Amino acid sequence: MIELRHLTKTYSIDGVVKHVARDINFTFPTGESVALIGRNGAGKSTMLKMIAGTIAPTSGEIVSTGSISWPVGFAGSFHGDLTGAQNVKFVARIYGVDTTEMIEFCQRFAQIGGHFHLPVRTYSSGMKSRLAFAMSMAIPFDTYLIDEVTAVGDAAFQAKSAAMLRDRLKTSGAVVVAHAPVLLRSLCTSGVVLDNGRFFYYAKVDKALEHHEHLMKGRLPPWMK
Repeated sequence: MIELRHLTKTYSIDGVVKHVARDINFTFPTGESVALIGRNGAGKSTMLKMIAGTIAPTSGEIVSTGSISWPVGFAGSFHGDLTGAQNVKFVARIYGVDTTEMIEFCQRFAQIGGHFHLPVRTYSSGMKSRLAFAMSMAIPFDTYLIDEVTAVGDAAFQAKSAAMLRDRLKTSGAVVVAHAPVLLRSLCTSGVVLDNGRFFYYAKVDKALEHHEHLMKGRLPPWMK
């Protein structure tokens, strides 16, 4: 369960106030995969980071039960001087999972060959992304935070990543940010539209996508007029 209580997040840039969340009260359904949809700049990634705990809200709070992943595929926390294997081992120890099993899983899934035992600073961005995704999938979470992650790698790796996500979501919930309707329909059952700091929840993801399509055309959905 993830509950937003009077959640507010604002930025001020060059005197212009940007509202990501305006006193939002909302509970993400337990065990459900929810699409988080909105226009570019609406604050979807910021919302995920607040849920993950890496960005603080301006006011209000986020209360959760169960384990929540970091944003799936996030590669920004790698230690560049450690090898891929050492980075994996470090994360495994933090989360209390078997280090040998996690190393074997990540090495097999990421498919970066001998680079797995070289410093991460020598990796290409694609290699980092592959390893970051593998690390996210190696640990079982109650809720996964997913932000455009299946765009990683070539077509074959993208297909493998999508299949792995679908397998994980058989027993876990998720909050999914993506621009591809096909991906959202394949991963999610419901959807939330984030618009001007407000949440609009729909039990059917297609209805949320319809709301978003109307916003992209500069008008409100018919049921909101």
